Amino acid sequence: MNRFSIYQYLLILVVLVIGCLYALPNLYPTQPSIQVAYTDSGKSADQLLLDELQTIFDDTNSKYEEIFLRENKIVIKFSSLEEQLNSKTIIQNSLLDKVIVALNLEPTTPDWLKNIGGKPVKLGLDLSGGVHFLLEVDIESAQEGRLELLLDTYRKTFQEERINFSSSSIEELSLFFQFPNKENYNKALNLYKKDSIGASGVQYEITEKPSQNVILLAFSDIALREIRDYAVGQNLMTLRNRVNELGVSEPVVQRQGANRIVVELPGVQDPTAAKKIIGKTANLEFRLEANARTSPLRKEEFGFKDNQFATAFLERAVVVSGDRVTNASTGFDESGFPQVNITLDMEGGRAMQKATSGNIGRKLAVLFVEQKNKSKLVRDESGRDVIEQTSYIEKNIISLATVQAVLGTSFRITGVGNPQEASELALLLRAGALAAPMKFVEERTVGPSLGKENIELGMKSILIGFSLVVLFMIFYYRVFGLAANISLVINLILITGIMSLLGATLTLPGIAGIVLTVGMAVDANVLIFSRIREELKEKDPQTAIRDGFSRAFVTIFDANVTTLIAALILYVIGTGPIKGFAITLSIGILTSMFTAIMCTRGMVNLIYGNKNIKALKI
Repeated sequence: MNRFSIYQYLLILVVLVIGCLYALPNLYPTQPSIQVAYTDSGKSADQLLLDELQTIFDDTNSKYEEIFLRENKIVIKFSSLEEQLNSKTIIQNSLLDKVIVALNLEPTTPDWLKNIGGKPVKLGLDLSGGVHFLLEVDIESAQEGRLELLLDTYRKTFQEERINFSSSSIEELSLFFQFPNKENYNKALNLYKKDSIGASGVQYEITEKPSQNVILLAFSDIALREIRDYAVGQNLMTLRNRVNELGVSEPVVQRQGANRIVVELPGVQDPTAAKKIIGKTANLEFRLEANARTSPLRKEEFGFKDNQFATAFLERAVVVSGDRVTNASTGFDESGFPQVNITLDMEGGRAMQKATSGNIGRKLAVLFVEQKNKSKLVRDESGRDVIEQTSYIEKNIISLATVQAVLGTSFRITGVGNPQEASELALLLRAGALAAPMKFVEERTVGPSLGKENIELGMKSILIGFSLVVLFMIFYYRVFGLAANISLVINLILITGIMSLLGATLTLPGIAGIVLTVGMAVDANVLIFSRIREELKEKDPQTAIRDGFSRAFVTIFDANVTTLIAALILYVIGTGPIKGFAITLSIGILTSMFTAIMCTRGMVNLIYGNKNIKALKI
């Protein structure tokens, strides 16, 4: 007799219940909503903004279902997409640059499901609509910048060490130094060799040309990798900060390959505006505070970023700008107060040293320079109100600390408040400017209607494939086919539940992966049933069922493991939609093995296991 133990049925039941629970949030449709936040990133949404928005809705007779304050933004829910779009225009026209308005889809998952981690499957850009940018970081420019810095350093060092050189330049991404005689050549060579080994390994590759008294110095592979990683990492951080200003829900900013960055903004339908913000300039300026003797013509008044009522007069002369900052990190001083450690390049260090050598005791300000857009309502030719934007530069003080010693390439800023403020300042210093220029190498826009169409077509393909499989299995395998179809339904529930639980993103190729999985799940059952048919020629039904499942298991396992390996390779080397396909395929393979081997056999055992059957219709 073919029987499962109570523990095996319990295992199937537990897996099925968990799968159903976490797949359940996908039955609750998302609701159109708008998220409103202050343009100033340091200011959180408050009751005043909430009241102002309610007044705007009352004055314009606009409809909404719910409005509430959540974290640092206000969420407004609507019953239709039309109300959502109309309200967005009304808020933008009324508050202009005061707030950022972002379209969003608010989940309607019940609280009890949220409390156990239940959430709907995330939709990729191709299903939800939005813009996709692929940016390439110019690593060669970053390399040239480092070489210029290195050239200045060695010129200064040779001067200090009394090593004469005839000429120096940068040629084909290498430092070129020519010396007048062998003595200077050998001295310089020894210095190079001593410097070539850094903490992480060989930093420079030295090419000797003793017959011409010429030495060429190029970055080693280790140093090039460090430069590339720093430039991409710095630009990644800068982009994330800038994307946050768009107020987009769940943006994707991630590295792709060695020197590329992917930016995906779901829900954004204006790529021009998005490019303007992503590519806008933001920088820093270090300036001395003006004193009583400073002429009015040589000083300017600026407000503080975190306190709009406080101001300070700073000298017009800029000591160092933010593009000279090579690194910034947080730490604590001797008294345990937070500080920000800053590293400048050589030129910045010299300028800082010169400016602070006679100004110990005065205050040094860090000014955050930001390019912003100013909007105003104008009438177009057809008489409609449209928003016209102009760019302007805004400068705010983010730190004003006392100079306690002569500063060079490395110094610290104290008096920056609490550790969180110090961390934010370090972030601003690092993210203020791009480490290397970038260019847009790919740009795609996916409309919301296209995303909706993609979902409808994807669901249609799953339903058609599923229906054909169900009909075929019942027609060809009768009761066994019915069990396989029930397993197929369980398989789809488990795939959805696991994707929701893991927070995986469903893309259009991901839907293709699910369709493929449906076929593979049926294929496993077909293998088992064909094996049972073969066994029935020589054995009784109960033995044929047992041996059919046992012997087909090896074939199913081998076939699925090889496909799983291929899916894992796709996930490792693939990006974006390819990864989405690999994820759904991998999850589908595991669940189809479970349902084909455990669930189908469990049902067959329940139907035939305790019966003395003479013949099987399969």
